[in-house]
Amino acid sequence: MQYKAPLRDMQFVLHELLDSTSHYKSIPEYQEVEKDIIDSYIEAAASFAENEIAPLNRSGDEEGCTFENGKVTTPKGFKEAYKQYCELGFSALAADEEFGGQNMPFSLSTVVNEIMGSANWSFSMYPGLSHGAIQTLEHHGTDEQKAIYLEKMVTGEWSGTMCLTEAHAGSDLGIIRTKAEPNDDGSYSITGQKIFISAGEHDMTENIVHIVLARLPGAPAGTKGISLFIVPKINVNADGSLAEPNQVTCGSIEHKMGIKASATCVMNFDGAKGFLVGPENRGLNCMFTFMNIARILTAVQGLTASEIAFQGSLEYAKDRLAMRSMSGVKAPDKVADPIIVHPAVRNMLLTEKAFAEGGRALAYYLSFFADIVVKGTGEEQEYADQMLSLLTPIAKAFLTETGYEAANHGVQVYGGHGFISEWGMEQNVRDTRIACLYEGTTEIQSLDLLGRKVLGSKGKMLANFTKVIADFCKEHEADEGMAEFIRPLADLNAEWTDLTGRIAKQAAENPDSVGAAAVDYMYFSGYVTLAYLWARMVAVAKQTLANGTTETGFYDAKIKTAQFYFSKLLPRTRTYVARIDTGAEPYMSMDVDQFAF
Repeated sequence: MQYKAPLRDMQFVLHELLDSTSHYKSIPEYQEVEKDIIDSYIEAAASFAENEIAPLNRSGDEEGCTFENGKVTTPKGFKEAYKQYCELGFSALAADEEFGGQNMPFSLSTVVNEIMGSANWSFSMYPGLSHGAIQTLEHHGTDEQKAIYLEKMVTGEWSGTMCLTEAHAGSDLGIIRTKAEPNDDGSYSITGQKIFISAGEHDMTENIVHIVLARLPGAPAGTKGISLFIVPKINVNADGSLAEPNQVTCGSIEHKMGIKASATCVMNFDGAKGFLVGPENRGLNCMFTFMNIARILTAVQGLTASEIAFQGSLEYAKDRLAMRSMSGVKAPDKVADPIIVHPAVRNMLLTEKAFAEGGRALAYYLSFFADIVVKGTGEEQEYADQMLSLLTPIAKAFLTETGYEAANHGVQVYGGHGFISEWGMEQNVRDTRIACLYEGTTEIQSLDLLGRKVLGSKGKMLANFTKVIADFCKEHEADEGMAEFIRPLADLNAEWTDLTGRIAKQAAENPDSVGAAAVDYMYFSGYVTLAYLWARMVAVAKQTLANGTTETGFYDAKIKTAQFYFSKLLPRTRTYVARIDTGAEPYMSMDVDQFAF
């Protein structure tokens, strides 16, 4: 299939659903960001993605990265495409002007990331990780560190990574062993091994700036004793020129299920020179800047999987002929009807479409809060930070899981052809499977949502969002044309609070109840969140149709997709509620030894 950026839907979400104009006017640094500017950027991104990096998607998957003597070579065409990506200014989009950036909103870079990721997720990971590293240094680096590193990273001459995971410590960062010993010159000697480091080594930039978690001597145990360090692949002189290679080497690259054109590296730090970022023993707090950005980008990967599955499935379902419609012949001039006439196929297509367009609304909604967190002030910034804290684990876990579901539907729509590489559907499944794992697995994100964000805030974070939904429902409760959406949404919104209370009561009697309920609670939360956004999209569509428009087909499709979502997908919440109400006992009653029988 050939990816085509869904520009009209992107513009609908940005400008009509989320009112980008008012949003940017409310943030002093973005007041000059007009609708036309946003559209010109995403149109340029679409042209580059469709023509330059989408054609490299399959070839990059087939060729993969090669590793020899500690060096990684990216697939044919990647290095040249990366250079063009930087020349077009995409690497500098959301960075501060002081360091050569364009100071555009994070929300715009989210749209660009969707476009790049849909065209070629492996390619998008190389610059994608640099954005988080840049954000971390902008927020927590010293003036000297910013002067040395940021300009080259912003232009894309240097790239960045995040080095967290160790072989014995996946998402449990409290038990990492990498050490940082102070040197006489104020630097630190970093020793340890990190695994699963995306873009840890490659041939596209002259230097790679690693952001590394490590422990200082005598640091407290657990997460309270972790510090953050800059560790460049090649040491940098005070004037910004490159010096001698640092003691940082790539030990190997992983042989993976998917994203094969993205180098996933084992990185060895053998007394490498590093520099402290932020306060001692507060590295994880600083890293949260990086991790939240990375989690939003991973949520976007789930969205891209749904979009690719939908585009490929729709194209195929219109052309593939098989059987006749049970309600009567639809293509009398052909030997059989196209499979898009069959309800079973439409179910898969509409599921993909509902997850793609609903996921886009959620990812962009989240990115608007990120704009305020990055550039806002006062109570508005605090509120946005709380909303982002609640919604990020929902978006990361829910959109990646639904993206994987949609990707599997993509294979199914094609039948046997979906299992064949040339159509791109099986690659989509392989590439997106990792999204449910990295940046915190679905299970960890779910526990973060329920344990830390909801119960940990004593329901305050959840109440912020359920009030938003309740206010929307109240605004439209008298509109009979919205009743099929507002009534179930209002009921589920109220149930969300009640369900949370029941889990808290279970947890008071059995602490395992939180872990037992977490994933089901995440799914319930995700379906309700998307229901809210779909209801908002319906309200916009209905108002636009009432006002008169030449795009009646577009807006009518929004309403019909929402009807499908509410009638066929939203009822899944009943299963999650039933599962939560059974508590932890069905999981925990069996002895460990009994699992073997």
